[in-house]
Amino acid sequence: MQALRVDRLTDDLSGVQLVNVPAPTRVSGEVLVRVRAASLNFPDLLMTRGEYQFKPEPPFTAGLELAGEVLEADPASGFAPGDRVMGGNKTGAFAEIASVPADKLALMPQGMDFPSAAAMGAAYSTAFTGLVELGALDEGQWVLVHGASGGVGLAACDLARAMGARVIATTGSPAKADRIAALVRPDAVIGTAGRFRETIAELTGGVLADIVFDPVGGDVFDESTRCVAFGGKLIVVGFTAGRIAEVSTNIPLIKGFSIVGLRAGEYARRFPERGAAINQAIRKLAEAGAIVPAIDRTLPLSRWREGFDAMAQRQLVGKVVFVPGM
Repeated sequence: MQALRVDRLTDDLSGVQLVNVPAPTRVSGEVLVRVRAASLNFPDLLMTRGEYQFKPEPPFTAGLELAGEVLEADPASGFAPGDRVMGGNKTGAFAEIASVPADKLALMPQGMDFPSAAAMGAAYSTAFTGLVELGALDEGQWVLVHGASGGVGLAACDLARAMGARVIATTGSPAKADRIAALVRPDAVIGTAGRFRETIAELTGGVLADIVFDPVGGDVFDESTRCVAFGGKLIVVGFTAGRIAEVSTNIPLIKGFSIVGLRAGEYARRFPERGAAINQAIRKLAEAGAIVPAIDRTLPLSRWREGFDAMAQRQLVGKVVFVPGM
C-alpha cells in the first residue's frame, strides 16, 4: 500500500516521501480501516520537524486523523466490517490502510461524507473541550476566536455560533476575512495587527470577551489579556505564531479573569467519560446540521506536498483533506 513516511526529521519536508510499504497487521484491541480520507493538522507538520510534544522516532507514517471503512475488528470492539468510522491516532492516517485502537474511533455522523468526517474530529473536539468543558460557554456570551482561518479556529467559530454565542473572529491576513465570514458567519471578522482591544470594546459595547480562544500566542496573546471581560477565560490552545507568551500575574488578578490551558486529547484520556460525552455532543450537532467542517481543499495523497506547503505558508482557510488512491 501507499503511505506517507517520515524517514528523517527536517525543516523542509525533505525527509518525507510517499512510498509503498506493507499494510499494517491488526493486533487485538485495534481496528483495521481502509482510509477514504485523512485530514492534515498542524501537529502533522510539526512532527516532520521533531517540534511537536509527541516525538515519534523515524521512520513513521504521518497523519493524525482519518475517516474510512472497517476491514477487520474484534467482535467486542463494537465495530464490524463495513462500518463507516472516523478518528485516528498520533500517526498512521496518511496511508491506504491504518490500524487504529478501537477506543480512538467512532461511527461517522449519519449523512456525513468521508472528507467532512476526517476534517471534524480533532478540530471540533478541541473547540468543544475548550469552549464548553473548560470555558463554560453560555448562550449570548461574546467569544473572541483567534487564528480563525485554521481548522481549529474555524471549528471554534462554528461551534460557538451554533451554541448561541456572539463570535468575533480574527485573522492575521485581511485577504482571508471574506471567506471566514462566508464559512462560519461570525458577528465580525477583524485583523490582529497592532492593538485590537479598542475594536473589541466597540463591537461588544464595552463588555469585552467572555471567552478568548487563542491558538496563536505571541503578540496576539499579549493583546488578548486586555480583551477579556471581568470573570472571563483566556483559553490557551497553541502557539502558531512561534513565540510562547508570558504574562504578569497582576493582569489576571486585576482584571479577574482565568487563563486556562487546553489539551483536548489529554483531557479525554484523563476523563474518558467526559471525552465520550464530548464526542456524542459533537455527533448530535453534526447530524442536526448545526456544525459543518470547513475544507479548504481535497487532494490525492500523491499531492501531499501541496497541502503541507499551503499549511506552512499559511495559505489555508479550513482543512486540507488527503484522499488515498485518488
